[in-house]
Amino acid sequence: MTTTTEIESGATEVSPLARRVAETRKLSLALAEPLSAEDQVVQPMDDASPTKWHLAHTTWFFETFVLAPHLPGYRTPDARFAYCFNSYYEAAGPRQPRPQRGLMTRPAHDEVLAYRAHVDAGLEAMFARGIVGREPRVAALIELGINHEQQHQELILTDILALFAAQPLRPAYRTAAGAWPVLRQAQDKGSAARADAVRWIEFAGGIRRIGHEGGSFYFDNERPRHEALLQDHRLASRLVSNAEWLEFMADGGYDTPAHWLSDGWSMVKTKGWVAPGYWEGEPGAWRQMTLAGLAPIDPAAPVSHVSYFEADAFARWAGKRLPTEFEWEAAAAGQPVRGNLLASGALRPMPAPAITAADTCAQMFGDVWEWTQSAYSPYPGFRAGPGALGEYNGKFMSGQYVLRGASCVTPEGHSRATYRNFFYPHQRWQFTGLRLAEDA
Repeated sequence: MTTTTEIESGATEVSPLARRVAETRKLSLALAEPLSAEDQVVQPMDDASPTKWHLAHTTWFFETFVLAPHLPGYRTPDARFAYCFNSYYEAAGPRQPRPQRGLMTRPAHDEVLAYRAHVDAGLEAMFARGIVGREPRVAALIELGINHEQQHQELILTDILALFAAQPLRPAYRTAAGAWPVLRQAQDKGSAARADAVRWIEFAGGIRRIGHEGGSFYFDNERPRHEALLQDHRLASRLVSNAEWLEFMADGGYDTPAHWLSDGWSMVKTKGWVAPGYWEGEPGAWRQMTLAGLAPIDPAAPVSHVSYFEADAFARWAGKRLPTEFEWEAAAAGQPVRGNLLASGALRPMPAPAITAADTCAQMFGDVWEWTQSAYSPYPGFRAGPGALGEYNGKFMSGQYVLRGASCVTPEGHSRATYRNFFYPHQRWQFTGLRLAEDA
């Protein structure tokens, strides 16, 4: 998509927003490129979706909320796609049940790619006609569509990991000899036996302003900005490592009900949990399924694919607790949003870098999403917006917990200190881990 917009001088330049939406759309296709058509249609579990569905759903989102209402003369290539690729927007009409997305062998993969091209052409037309420049509401919707697609880019990778982990051949999405040199360098270099010792960073209590200030993109659940009272506390200087998790396991962590919330203990017994998600083997010979295939556990890397229940149990075993989302945000405020994100190419959590500043927490962004002890609930004064887009976040504010930061498969530019991710406490197919906290 090579969209241009006219400027006052009569010259033509590429709109920054047009460039960003084009780059976002291309990245989704690039993430799907290593996959076969068969890979892209299968759904490994109810929580995950097929890659083909992600490619089509993000396209439907732009079509439904941007093109159909704001581009005169726009026509969908197939009205039935609305049923196939709506996710959970009740106001937008009926949809294929989520657990049955993997049954949709039709439309075929090539038809989905043609659908994307059709919608991309519509977006290009909106910029070329000056609609986006004249109507700030349309520009805001396109910005939302970009961030929505970035969420699904992360899901493409986590969902394909879930699929490949269920395959008897344990295939690799990208091997060490693949397209990302950083992945090859990381695997060639190896890792230390243990991560550096944890330092405890002191944070004074007091009133803190929490939530997005405005002036740039944010999701509605990041507002309104409000005051929160924090007590004196300490945060660990890095994420919990695999080596530390192995100690928890060796000490009977998964066999001791005193560490666990009641619902968590029920999950341990009914699901047979004895280790984090995607771990295989036995003590002394554990391996973990990764996007590079089945690999030995890296002791110094952050533990990943653990549920809230597991994170909470580990914290209790360690004599600590999980941070609140407000403690995490206050610590992250002012830090640059950089780390082991998608563009690094590692595609897996990596050991914490050396931190020289005594008052700085490492790995605040990247590697794994960090569980907090905070229930996902509305900020004071929150009101969901009207229509289908008002369903984006607000209706899920029940029974879930907040995660902060970003993961090794989060696209650059997507996260920020105020970003509130959320999952149910039993879920662990995402790159989720933890940082410990304690009262001062």
